[in-house]
Amino acid sequence: PHSVPPREGNTVVVTPVSASVSCFYLPQGAPVPRSTAVGQVIARIEATFANFKEQRATIHDMGKVSKACGCPLYWKAALFHGAGGETTGFISASSLVDTWNKLSLSCFDESSKFVYLLAKRGAAYLEQEDFTLLLQDIVDSHPGLTFLKDAPEFHSRYITTAIQRIFYTVNRSWTGRITASELRRSNFLQTLSLLEGEDDINQITDYFSYEHFYVIYCKFWELDTDHNLSIDRRDLARYNYHASSERIIERLFSGAVTRGTSAQREGRMSYAEFVWFLISEEDKRSPTSIEYWFRCMDLDGDGVLSMYELEHFYEEQHDRLEAMGFEPLPFHDLLCQMLDLVKPQQPGKITLRDLKRCGMAHVFFDTFFSLEKYLEHEQKDPFAIHKVSRASGRSGMRHRVGMVYESVKGLNTVTEPNFLLFRAPVTWSVSSLRSPWKQEKRWRSWSSQSWLHENTHTHTHTHTHTHTETLKH
Repeated sequence: PHSVPPREGNTVVVTPVSASVSCFYLPQGAPVPRSTAVGQVIARIEATFANFKEQRATIHDMGKVSKACGCPLYWKAALFHGAGGETTGFISASSLVDTWNKLSLSCFDESSKFVYLLAKRGAAYLEQEDFTLLLQDIVDSHPGLTFLKDAPEFHSRYITTAIQRIFYTVNRSWTGRITASELRRSNFLQTLSLLEGEDDINQITDYFSYEHFYVIYCKFWELDTDHNLSIDRRDLARYNYHASSERIIERLFSGAVTRGTSAQREGRMSYAEFVWFLISEEDKRSPTSIEYWFRCMDLDGDGVLSMYELEHFYEEQHDRLEAMGFEPLPFHDLLCQMLDLVKPQQPGKITLRDLKRCGMAHVFFDTFFSLEKYLEHEQKDPFAIHKVSRASGRSGMRHRVGMVYESVKGLNTVTEPNFLLFRAPVTWSVSSLRSPWKQEKRWRSWSSQSWLHENTHTHTHTHTHTHTETLKH
């Protein structure tokens, strides 16, 4: 039975809903009482600025300022931006105090504060270019990247790679705009905080690893033969020696998983888009990767993979298998296998939710457009595949990158006069200069195989340099 509202004489007293139901949508975090803590932070800010020349802080001073604010060290670029430092090249105590007062009135957790500081004025989200200052500061000041100081031409490449990795993982809405809510659901701010206590940046495998950048960029450099930082369909087809089908490559260039960039309109793929492709190709288990490939296979964009769409992609796979001397399964038999694998909720229709739920999306996708990996799955015990799929994920990606990095970092050839690629030595003291991989014999030793399984063990190379080694052409 429903409770009866109280009466005052003949009048029914109704409590407003807004007064009886607490707010549950808090995009800026749960409000907290304005306490003496804000005043203490402001006092620390003013004391810190008193030690600076003319009481002004440049980006190089912001480490001390960040700690005075009680923020992680690598928030310093965000604080500098939020207080208007990009315009003048410095900030004053008053500008930061004003910023901190406004921030304290409207932002009540780390995620909302970070967005407030780094976003464009008036925006409640972060776009890709908003991360540039933050990442440039990491390149300039993190001890694990000091070897890049003499290679400014590679700063933008590292920054682009890191930004794409951030959006790939954090921007689950695919909007190109990271909100405070998305930040809360991710590990980005926690990972950013870890940079302060770890000198070896390769230990921070999410987002910032130099090894990941090095491997991804070298893979791209091999395909980008004219070195204009974009590739066409024929270039991409050479990835892992034509491992992907032409039909899936056609979809990659159709705009199904790109944002209508100028490169895409010209029938090309930019380096930023290649980063998404490579991560999706090498780890088809992650939510973003599953969404990436689902979009490619969903030809009519109706949110369902129909039998027609599955047959469209398998037809080329079937023909390639026959050309290699294999006896491929007829489509009907293969379809039964895939339906048993995925177990869709609606008979004959495979949805994105079905693929995420089944835990075998990587096997499903490889079956339709990744020939080499499909053959590898076929040679394994299906129960073993399922067991491995539950245990693998980003850790598998890290392992593969580590193997490739160890495999290629010992190559000592320079054959491209306009390219010097810095490689961080094991001791992270000073780098040595390395070229991309133009010697076919050495390149094929690891590139001809998918880096998921090209090595059975990791070769260890130890290079300790006390000075910069310049290789003459």
